[in-house]
Amino acid sequence: MSTWLGSRADGPRRLRALLEGPDLVLAPGAYDCLSARLIEAAGFPAVYMTGFGTAASHLGRPDVGLLGMSEMVDQARRIVAAVQVPVLADADTGYGGPLNVIRTVRAYEDAGVAGIHIEDQETPKRCGHMDGKQLIPAEEMADKVRAAVAARTSRHFTIVARTDARAVEGIERALARADLYRRAGADVLFVEAPESEREIEAIAESLRGMPLLFNWAEGGKTPSVPVARLRELGFRIVIFPVGPLLAAARAVGELLAVLRADGTPSAAMSRLTPFRELIDFLGLPEMRELERRFGGGTG
Repeated sequence: MSTWLGSRADGPRRLRALLEGPDLVLAPGAYDCLSARLIEAAGFPAVYMTGFGTAASHLGRPDVGLLGMSEMVDQARRIVAAVQVPVLADADTGYGGPLNVIRTVRAYEDAGVAGIHIEDQETPKRCGHMDGKQLIPAEEMADKVRAAVAARTSRHFTIVARTDARAVEGIERALARADLYRRAGADVLFVEAPESEREIEAIAESLRGMPLLFNWAEGGKTPSVPVARLRELGFRIVIFPVGPLLAAARAVGELLAVLRADGTPSAAMSRLTPFRELIDFLGLPEMRELERRFGGGTG
């Protein structure tokens, strides 16, 4: 469990150790610091910073390329500071050409992120499970991957290359693009939005020997696949990008419906986290102890 004081974990090294370890890495999506801490408290070994959730929580808008690099990095820095487990972050298209990708990698690395994924969509991008995506040429994306690998200062910082080609060019071209990105130096490959279990199997077979990321997008275009099957196929990391966000949206909506109907939240109180439990989880006892240790108040 995170504490406010204490050394920051070496995220890149820890994520790389997880990827090279014996088991599949499960990383639910955090859209803010509280959701990241809840993921850590639930026992997950890594946090995924979701671009979809960041757009929703920051802007109240869909993931259609509205957030810039600085906004995403600021969010990543806060999430990294909130938890001790490594954070893998969405970096969209790298926010431009190879020179922009170099700056993006350095900025995320300086924020303490363990790794990022960049994708081969044109700008402005769209969520990988939305229609209407367009791609940059494969060689242009390979140049971005090479720039990302060259830019990192730690060899443990993980570069995940994502292709959205399945929806635009079909699964065979998506696999060919992923192989090109492998040869460009990507550490992990991410073929977004396969639409059948057969396509998922084709990804695993075609790219065997490379660490693979599977996007278990809740309600997206990819079919639900048991984790045991993904493990059998050789995937190394599974992200669950929007589950916590969807759960929060439903819970808040239900509370507000009660409040609007009754004028008070009394009928919903049994479904809410107790206030005292939440402030303890947020670290109030530790803050009080630090006040006693160092003197003074918080005001």
